[in-house]
Amino acid sequence: MKNIRNFCIIAHIDHGKSTLADRLLESTKTLTERELQAQVLDNMDLEREKGITIKSHAIQMEYQHGGEKYVLNLIDTPGHVDFSYEVSRAIASCEGALLVVDATQGIQAQTISNLYLALGHDLEIIPVLNKIDMAAAMVDEVKDQIVDLLGCKREEILAASGKTGEGIEEVLQAIVERIPAPRGDESAPLQALIFDSVFNSFRGIIAYFRVFNGTIRKGDKVKFFNTGSEYTADEIGVLKLNMSPRTEVKAGDVGYIISGIKTSVDVKVGDTITHVDRPCSEAIAGFEEVKPMVFAGIYPVDSDEYEDLRASLEKLQLNDASLTFEPESSLALGFGFRCGFLGLLHMEIIQERLYREFDMDVITTVPNVSYKVITTKGDVTEVHNPSGLPEPTLIARIEEPYILAQIITKTEYLGNVMKLCIDKRGVLKNQVFITQDRVEINFDMPLAEIVFDFYDKLKSISRGYASFDYHMTDYKQSRLAKLDILLNGEPVDALSSLIYQDHAYDFGRKMCEKLKELIPRQQFDIAIQAAIGAKIIARETVKAVRKDVTAKCYGGDISRKRKLLEKQKKGKKRMRQIGNVEVPQQAFLAVLKMD
Repeated sequence: MKNIRNFCIIAHIDHGKSTLADRLLESTKTLTERELQAQVLDNMDLEREKGITIKSHAIQMEYQHGGEKYVLNLIDTPGHVDFSYEVSRAIASCEGALLVVDATQGIQAQTISNLYLALGHDLEIIPVLNKIDMAAAMVDEVKDQIVDLLGCKREEILAASGKTGEGIEEVLQAIVERIPAPRGDESAPLQALIFDSVFNSFRGIIAYFRVFNGTIRKGDKVKFFNTGSEYTADEIGVLKLNMSPRTEVKAGDVGYIISGIKTSVDVKVGDTITHVDRPCSEAIAGFEEVKPMVFAGIYPVDSDEYEDLRASLEKLQLNDASLTFEPESSLALGFGFRCGFLGLLHMEIIQERLYREFDMDVITTVPNVSYKVITTKGDVTEVHNPSGLPEPTLIARIEEPYILAQIITKTEYLGNVMKLCIDKRGVLKNQVFITQDRVEINFDMPLAEIVFDFYDKLKSISRGYASFDYHMTDYKQSRLAKLDILLNGEPVDALSSLIYQDHAYDFGRKMCEKLKELIPRQQFDIAIQAAIGAKIIARETVKAVRKDVTAKCYGGDISRKRKLLEKQKKGKKRMRQIGNVEVPQQAFLAVLKMD
């Protein structure tokens, strides 16, 4: 076990984690030349198309150093704030971390928050300066920033280039020399922590685990500590590029187990695997429960597919533990699920994966955050969906979640960034100049304001230089109003939203205008109204498609034309009473991209 090293790679978005991982795999000859491709660990189509890492990927390498053979277990992690739960799980299963910093961009918000996560688990941090081959690299300046942040010596910072492969050998040596070997007892009762799982339609559920104590052998009877279900280990092994079977996996190692599990409820990320005949006394402290930030309803396009959607979400939850869902129903859309996501990008990815991996076409409602409603009787209820609000007369006050937003930007964009935050009801906490031209600002602001398009706007006003990270603080009282959208007097519950009172009028007007463009014309007039309670604050009308009934009157008295138009008007009125309005899927999505 003294020759095993478990480590992960953490960094901000686009600082070159996956490319660095490629070079490590290449120089340890883990992959043949034929298997090598850019970002080899990003095996999902979506990851390749968007150029981001969505899942943490584990792989085992072998490395010769000082005449001894070492086994290195590497976990490549995502950089986007929406997938920070993946990062926290990768960190919990390692002893060390490579903190990668882009030499052209310096330290950014995610770098700092991932570093604190790693330090919280007492990981050995190896700072790596990446992209030193670029013309814009500021090697000395960024080294100073790292020294300030970590308090390490300058010579401890490794300079490397994921593109050219420069400095990779030094990184591998540092991993062996600086990261401690895993601690654990091979002869103790088995304790293995599940950090990920996937669903395979032929082999059932495959769980990935890290063994902390004991040894697991093929054919052992094992049980999952929290769920209590028992299985036989049909196949165990280690993770190379593909799964590589072994007869036993010992303490300190990372591996996978296939035991023909078909029910996804039995496998929970963060659970402990132990032996049936010699169980461990307690589970390993896994990961903290995930706290979803954004909630949205997901409904099948065809209501008969409700059960298929449930099965698809369960299988997807195995692979993405940060997704939470519970059943709900809507008047407009029928039966579906209320899903919790870590952010809008996460929601987009889930929707796309449902379509690609499970062939599920879904309708997504307007995303919102969860609010606390205190009634006049003093009861506190959590509301995820505006349609679940009590009557206005019963509400004493509504509290909304607040976050501490940490933004790092260049000083030239400071004014624009502060204006954006203040427009979003932010309150400046403090600002710190990290270097002469980089500043970190902290804002206290409502989560609901950053859910929609805050990140995109921040990137555009700072030309991509600002980086952003946030965490929940608490709930605060707020002046909120429930905005309903009515079509022909009927509320569409999927389009209703809870909104800050001062913003309600603008938002309602924009929404009516947007819906007017998107709802196709019918045989009758459609009134689109935005209302707060009984008060209508905005209205648009989609005009009816009309037949020219007066075409046959050329001349004669005006009363002949009027008679025909009156007759048509009566027919339209009758039609409107029985006609229903179809709201296209684009209308639900358009609300997200209001500006």
